[in-house]
Amino acid sequence: MKSFKGFVEETGKDSKGHFRATEKGAGMTQKGVDAYNKKTGGNLKTAVTGKVKAGSKAANRRKSYCARSAGQMKQFPNAAKDPNSRLRQARRRWKC
Repeated sequence: MKSFKGFVEETGKDSKGHFRATEKGAGMTQKGVDAYNKKTGGNLKTAVTGKVKAGSKAANRRKSYCARSAGQMKQFPNAAKDPNSRLRQARRRWKC
């Protein structure tokens, strides 16, 4: 039996629709974020994908994500080289 993580990585989907397919930008859907926040009491938000005003909270979230994911690109060079990796697709969706 495959692990859930392996299933999501292989198929790009899960049975509840909590994760976006790799081809569609990877990451969690709004439904997945809501489920996560309900389960953990967290305050997770979805990706900042639209136009944002410079200096706004959304712009700062994007800048922070892009900086963190740039570190992941260094840590995982195979994912950095593959334009179809979940990391690269998510960065593209965030407009990094």
